[in-house]
Order: sequence, then C-alpha cells, then structure tokens
Amino acid sequence: MEPLCSNFDLLKSSRPTSIPLFSNRLSCLNRGIVKKLSVSLPCASYNHGPNQHQAVKTEAPLPQSNGPDLIKSITKGFVGFAAAATALASVCSDSPAFAGSLTVAFPVSRTEEVNTVQRTLVEAWGLIRETFVDPTYNHQDWDLKLQQTMVEMFPLKSADAAYGKIRGMLSTLGDPFTRIVSPKEYQSFRIGSDGNLQGVGLFISVEPKTGHLVVLSCVDGSPAARAGIQEGDELIEINGQRLDGVDSEAAALRLRGQAGTTVTVKLHFGKDSGSGSSIKEVKLPREYIRLSPISSTVIPHRTLDGRLTKTGYVKLSTFSQSAATDMKNTIHDMESQGVHSYILDLRNNPGGLVKAGLDVAQIWLEGNETLVNTIDRDGQLSPINMVNGHAVTHDPLIVLVNEGSASASEILAGALHDNGRAILVGHKTFGKGKIQSVTELHDGSALFVTVAKYLSPALHDIDQVGIMPDVQCTTDMLTSPKGTLMEKSSVSSLEADSCIMVAEHELDIQESKGTAS
Repeated sequence: MEPLCSNFDLLKSSRPTSIPLFSNRLSCLNRGIVKKLSVSLPCASYNHGPNQHQAVKTEAPLPQSNGPDLIKSITKGFVGFAAAATALASVCSDSPAFAGSLTVAFPVSRTEEVNTVQRTLVEAWGLIRETFVDPTYNHQDWDLKLQQTMVEMFPLKSADAAYGKIRGMLSTLGDPFTRIVSPKEYQSFRIGSDGNLQGVGLFISVEPKTGHLVVLSCVDGSPAARAGIQEGDELIEINGQRLDGVDSEAAALRLRGQAGTTVTVKLHFGKDSGSGSSIKEVKLPREYIRLSPISSTVIPHRTLDGRLTKTGYVKLSTFSQSAATDMKNTIHDMESQGVHSYILDLRNNPGGLVKAGLDVAQIWLEGNETLVNTIDRDGQLSPINMVNGHAVTHDPLIVLVNEGSASASEILAGALHDNGRAILVGHKTFGKGKIQSVTELHDGSALFVTVAKYLSPALHDIDQVGIMPDVQCTTDMLTSPKGTLMEKSSVSSLEADSCIMVAEHELDIQESKGTAS
C-alpha cells in the first residue's frame, strides 16, 4: 500500500525503500542504513518526516566464535549475544516510541545464505518494534523473541529454512497481514501496485487439466496483441527454452525485460485444434505496458416512466497508482456521452494502495468531508479529511460490494456511503480494517506491517465486521428482459447480473424521488 505522501514512487525507489501510509499523525517513515563491522550488516534508521535518509558506516575488526551456546544476556533496550564471532546491527530512531538506539549483537552463521537472512531478521524485527500497531506485540517480550529466533536460526543450512523462522516469529504477533514476502513475490506486488511493467503484454496461466501454459488475454495495443496472439493459445518455448513444468510466474519473469529488447516465443496457435491450429514462433519487442485497473461501458437504461437514459458502469479491479487518474478520465469521457447516473463496481476488489482509494473518493465527493479515521499504536484517533474538494460529477451513484471487497475498497465504500454520496448494493464486505506499510529489505524481500486500524467516517468499525450494504441482491445470474441493458458482447455478462439490475432499480427510485446523491 502506498503512503499518503505525494513523492512516493514504488518502482523508481532505490533500496531500501519504506512505504508508509499517513501524512497526518503517522508521518512518512524513511529508512536509511546503519552499517557496523566488516560484514556490513544493514539496519533501519526511521525518521518521521518526508525525504529524510541517513547512512552511517563504521568498521570494526571481527573476533572469532563458535555459536549460540555463548549467548550470555538479554535486557530491555539491549539484546547482547556474547560470542567469539559476532555481528552488530544498530536500530535507531527519533520516534518517541523507539527513542535512542538499540544495538543487537548476534553470532554470525557460517552458512552465507543464512547469514544474509540473519540480517533480514534484524531488519524485520526492528521495523516491527517501532511501527507495529499493537505496542504489546500480542502480549509478548519482542526483544526476547528476537533472541529465541536468532538461536533457532543459527544452526540452519538453507535460506528457505531461515526465512521460515522469520515467518514463525511474525506469526506470534497474531496478525495475518503482518508478513514477509520473497523478492519474487514483492516484484509482482510492485508491478500490480504501480500498474506498469516492461514486457510484451501477455496474461498467462497454467491450465489445470493439462498443466500447459496458456494465454488468458493480451493487453490492447501491446506487442502480443499486435502479433495476433489470442486467448487460449499455448506457450511452448521462451527464447528456445521449453516451458514444461514452468509455472506462470516464472514464465512471466522470462517474458519481462528492458524495453527495447526482444523475446522469442513459440506458441501453439488455435485452442480448438483442427486444421486451423499450428505451431508458430514469434519475435516480440518488449515495451512499456500500462495496466489499467478500470473497465467501463455505457448501459442504455429505460426508466420507470419509459424514458431512455444512459448509466455509466465502471469496474475498479484494484487500487493501483493509476486508479484515480484512470477513473477521472473515464468519468469525463462518460459525461461527454450524456451519462446521467453511475454504477461503481467494487466487487472482488481486494484493495491496494490506500492513497489511491482516498484519491478515488475525492472524485465523487465535495468540500471538506472526512474520508476515513485512523487509530495508531498509541490509540490516537485521527481523521483524514478532504480540503476544498470538487467532485467531477454529482450524478446519482450506486456502489456494488461483496465479500471480496476488502481494505481500500471498504475505505472507499465507507467514505461514499457515510457522506451520503452513494447507496451500497450487494453483500457484506470482507472486513479488513487494518492498514499496512510495506518496506523493501536489503535482500529484495519485503515486510508488510500493520501500522494502524481504521474506522469509517461515521466511526463504524470495519475490521472483522465488514460493511453491510443498504440493499442486498442475490448472487444468481438471472435473465433480464431484452433491451434492459446494452446488447453488446463487451457487456453481455452484465445483462444477467442481478446486482446490476438491483442497482438500476435503486437509481430509478432516486430519480423518482428527485434525490441527487
């Protein structure tokens, strides 16, 4: 998730990168690096303020050691491992919650890859110690937890096993959203949140029955689309390497690369076999690919009094950095087409960047409305308000939600509902009322930390509760009367969507009452 800081740029940030969340009470955290000893162990320096980075480096000779049996002591504010071969990491901050500095000494594993994870452990532990929303750390001694985890990690021989110990340490916090992800998983997260990648524009997946890699779709105008690659085509080779047993993520990484380079793909064209199917090799240029989280269409709608009007249907699939800009452009385009009401579909939208959710809310709201309330680790309630907001449109609005609408989706739905801007239709939302910061660690992995809870503008608790819609609809796909919705293949699935039908009925009721949202 992105902070509420305007200078955040996920893909262009150099490591280590901290992605905090708030510009009011919870100010932007920016990490520097403190290195001690010749093993150059990184640690975190957290500064509550934008664009503050520190780098401090000192060197000291390394004594020799034999391991965890030499651990001597641990006290509050200091964790010491007396050993003949130790490494020091210093975690410092000017935060009131983490005043002064904390020096951690620990025995260096003789296994290089485990030693790297030891440093990651200290980084993760320090971030949790300063920023985790529960200052009791689930009623445990967090300093002692570091000692225990380091002892368990020391004899291990593989990075995977060592990362397992970090995950085990984090699991004791009792918060499933506070977690560490691998460099590969974090790369996918960055692409999803930024909305841009360098590649050929293919969406691929493993076909469950055959295990083959098949094309789900191509981004419009992308190199893959221009080459005539279509849904259902099967990938056989990438740059001469067979894809037998290769998963979709590994294949996607091979397709991505620097814009201006090329990649050669061998495909089996024609999913329906027969005379039209063939194997073909295609050389594709890699380009910058922009992934829009918005899909939309205009639905002709006949009102209760028989008039034909236009309803704008906007589906928001995720809250990426481009979500608000894409939404605004879509609304402007629909306004020019004579749209007089809107359906915003947040169903199965799992969330994304908090700032994107708040920016989208401001497209629909006016004035100085409260968008969301946050509660930090000290229990401080802080509203996040608009400042002289100007809505793009004042047309009636229905928001569709369901059990797959979570996090930023719930922030947006709550903001629009509690400020009287929209009616909610669908099913109760997921109920994720916690917000995470994301910090890239020195090894390319990333730590997601829950740093705050949030309440809706009307102070409704959402966490593990969800938001109940004003009007519920069935999940059944019904057959609607012909002509009710736009009869085009691009919106054929909408024609039988009962929630769309309920939304249109609610718009009719609003209009008949003369109610403007």
